[in-house]
Amino acid sequence: MDVAHLALFLAAALVIAATPGPGIFYVAARTLAGGRGEGFASVLGTGIGGLVHVAAGAVGVSALIMASAQGFAIVKLLGALYLVWLGIKTWREADIAATAKPRPTGARRAFRDGMLVEALNPKTAAFFLAFIPQFIAPQGGHLGLQFLVLGMISVALNTAADLVVVELASSARGAIGARPRLLRRIRQSAGVTIAGLGLSLALARRPALP
Repeated sequence: MDVAHLALFLAAALVIAATPGPGIFYVAARTLAGGRGEGFASVLGTGIGGLVHVAAGAVGVSALIMASAQGFAIVKLLGALYLVWLGIKTWREADIAATAKPRPTGARRAFRDGMLVEALNPKTAAFFLAFIPQFIAPQGGHLGLQFLVLGMISVALNTAADLVVVELASSARGAIGARPRLLRRIRQSAGVTIAGLGLSLALARRPALP
């Protein structure tokens, strides 16, 4: 890939990373619900989950899933159910904030949740399959390696944007820590957001392939 082509890819990937989407909303919701530590753990998890799709796309597995209506439906349903479950759980735990300090979820579970949510999201696979091939240079050979490198760059930019979101959400959470009722409402909103992402995922349409 020549310098101009690479610069175009970086510009496009940066714009996409900075555009609010399901990943950013998910990280913000987890940070508001559990604090900076859980937010960072969620970012690490979603980053690794994104790399799963990059690796799968490089070897053609994602393409196989996207070409199969049944495979897409299964992955979509699993991801949607997991998100809805997390949302309901977050909503129920919000009641604790009204009378006592919320029990932290823990970085390990936040990491696991983020990784599974992203790895089970077929929209991520669809994005990589639709976006990255536009910047692959067929004449350069090693198409799988090109896909892998460009995908890793995209994941890195997305992760950087998520880290900024964690800091912003954490600061907002700290400012309202002395107001339990407001914190409860925010935690409930976080639950609604997460569950809403699950419903959105369940309604996602399988993109048409050429």
